[in-house]
Amino acid sequence: MKKVLFTLMALGASCTALAQSSVTVYGVADAGLVVDKDAAGDRLTRVASGVASGSRIGFKGKEDLGNGLSALFVLEGGFNIDTGTSGQGGLLFGRQAYVGLSGKGGTVTLGRQYSPYYLALRDVADPFVIGLAGTASNIMATNIRVDNMAQYSTPTWNKLSADVAYGFGEVADDNAKNRSMGAAVHYIDGPLNLTLTHHRKENALATAQTRNSLLAMRYDFGVAQANLGYADNRALDDSKSNDLLLGVSVPFGATKLVASYIRHNDKSNLNRDAQQWAIGAYYALSKRSDLYTGYGHISNKNGATFVVGNATDNGTGNSGFNLGMRHLF
Repeated sequence: MKKVLFTLMALGASCTALAQSSVTVYGVADAGLVVDKDAAGDRLTRVASGVASGSRIGFKGKEDLGNGLSALFVLEGGFNIDTGTSGQGGLLFGRQAYVGLSGKGGTVTLGRQYSPYYLALRDVADPFVIGLAGTASNIMATNIRVDNMAQYSTPTWNKLSADVAYGFGEVADDNAKNRSMGAAVHYIDGPLNLTLTHHRKENALATAQTRNSLLAMRYDFGVAQANLGYADNRALDDSKSNDLLLGVSVPFGATKLVASYIRHNDKSNLNRDAQQWAIGAYYALSKRSDLYTGYGHISNKNGATFVVGNATDNGTGNSGFNLGMRHLF
């Protein structure tokens, strides 16, 4: 009887341990037709991967350590569904790779991660969510991922929360070389999401840096969602520019329409301004699958060279058209 009871207790403990931890496999399979057109009228038509969202496969897990403390991890790699090759230059987990602890006092993570600046642009300011031909990344800085990054995210207090991130340059003789620093403050109150964020990146010699500050706003009216982004930028040569983004998304039934306008104001002597207009639509086939289409056009001035890309490709022309399908798993 004692052996039976011991066995049952051991099984119960094992089941409890399993219930307190979980690992999820997830991903996105996205492919579409992309047509680029340059100012001279030359066209390039191709099948591309990750047009609305980058194609990926990932693993994420969380374990309850007790007393409100949890261990977590994310390992996510990108791939090109049109060729079957790896994305992000062939990195195994080039999209994200980090481990961390989360508790009542906030969350600490270490590894290759999205910058707070990028997440504010993607999730708050841009109605295209950095996808399709209307992606804000065609014109605006993204500072997308940071290697060797340590991040602390606070718990929410009185509708406020914050993120602080530091990317180690890992140069032996100088901690400033290749260093990245970023932070974001969020105010979320029902339909309103207001985020102020900053990102700074040192060059290889720590003699110059890029600096980008962004005020991002999203407000959900129910029948429509309005987006706003205003960025103040400083390049390595200390030249200045700013960007204004106005966007809207309107859902009705299984369809969602999105549109945006972005103005880039170059404050240098070159005055290389640009404007982007874009429109797109998503049609939900189910909760996990949708069809999409998008069109974007950029007007460059005084030799500006911005091109229309999408979630994965940088693009080749100043106009772009997309038509494709995305499946989430």
